[in-house]
Amino acid sequence: MLAPTLARRTLLASAAALGAAAMLPRFAHAAEIDTSGLADMTHGVQPIARAEREARLARARKLMAAHGLEAVLIEPGASLDYFTGVQWWRSERLTAALIPASGTPIVVTPFFEEPSIRETLGIAAEVHVWQEDENPLAVLASAMAARGLSRGTIGIEETARFFASDGLARAAPGVRLAPAAPVVRGCRMIKTAAEIALLQKANDITLAAMRFAWQRTRAGMTRDDLAAIIVAATRKLGGTADGALVLVGEASAYPHGSHQPQVVREGAVVLMDCGCDVGGYKSDISRTFVLGRAPDDVRRVWDTVAQGQQTAMRAARPGAPAGSVDDAVRRFYESKGYGPGYKLPGLPHRTGHGIGMDGHEPVNLVRGETTPLARGMCFSNEPGLYLPGKFGVRLEDCWHMGARGPEWFTVPPTSIDAPFGA
Repeated sequence: MLAPTLARRTLLASAAALGAAAMLPRFAHAAEIDTSGLADMTHGVQPIARAEREARLARARKLMAAHGLEAVLIEPGASLDYFTGVQWWRSERLTAALIPASGTPIVVTPFFEEPSIRETLGIAAEVHVWQEDENPLAVLASAMAARGLSRGTIGIEETARFFASDGLARAAPGVRLAPAAPVVRGCRMIKTAAEIALLQKANDITLAAMRFAWQRTRAGMTRDDLAAIIVAATRKLGGTADGALVLVGEASAYPHGSHQPQVVREGAVVLMDCGCDVGGYKSDISRTFVLGRAPDDVRRVWDTVAQGQQTAMRAARPGAPAGSVDDAVRRFYESKGYGPGYKLPGLPHRTGHGIGMDGHEPVNLVRGETTPLARGMCFSNEPGLYLPGKFGVRLEDCWHMGARGPEWFTVPPTSIDAPFGA
């Protein structure tokens, strides 16, 4: 789940992000949390190599040819990192890459940013700079004209901003613009062994950090206390913290929580939804538990969600439409009296989402999604149940499609009394 939104970041209140004693009444700063018993888990992790990025470019070129595209325009973000290695942010000053169907990629960036851009550039590319009084899209159009790319169809990566695509259309009026999703998705949806290894490590770290926090959960703690412990543990274990969504009591009935004060007490539901980054690849795991004895109604819902996870996994077969996984879970829940469909009490969100360099990637395990499941695809499996005004339960583990079927990155728990296994 772990949606990357401003509201979520407010809810997370991680010590590293906020650094305010008022937000962490028990821990003045995450650095004060005792993580001395934890060790870095990232020794031996292999980053994505240049040869792999060259293979990605080759795959992209084949897909461009198949879809009639002369090139693809990509702004900073996961896709730019995926193809070029460039790790940058989006601002009013355009940095972008144009990946042509043949020839060397073109990168445009402000003149004073060129040395920084080259620090992470992981492929052979032409870097064209623009000055503060120049139009960066005109600089790109000039570079395209020199390559004979002033006409034809240019694919625009689906998250690119309007000013970039519109500016390109104005600077190069001979080109046609089209969606680049068939190329970018076609590459990024299928993970290689190197990518799966990084995803596995990220999931291992997140689960260990969550277990560390669960073992230290005490009555009187706030959601912020627990979030700070998870962030501190994640960092000590070698992951880059993506934050930690912690929901207590009634707040757990709302998938992304509530701004109301939340304090752990005996018998109250605690929902943790956490992730981290290792080598550019994300994890996303949720666990729900109760401090002390779980009330019978919570236990029943928890057991049903655990069965929902297994229902989704049984439906996730190679070649099956992605949406059929969501359909299978809803049929099961409806047989238990929830729903129907996306209605509450029940499961109001999709059963899962793609995951990789972004926490949420195409495609989703959602009604109507016809993309066939294929080897190398990676997803979350999170069929929560939510009872407004009462509580919610979410169990979330990620998996990848193997040659014969789905394979867990982390194994789901089978009992609310042991949310992290025996």
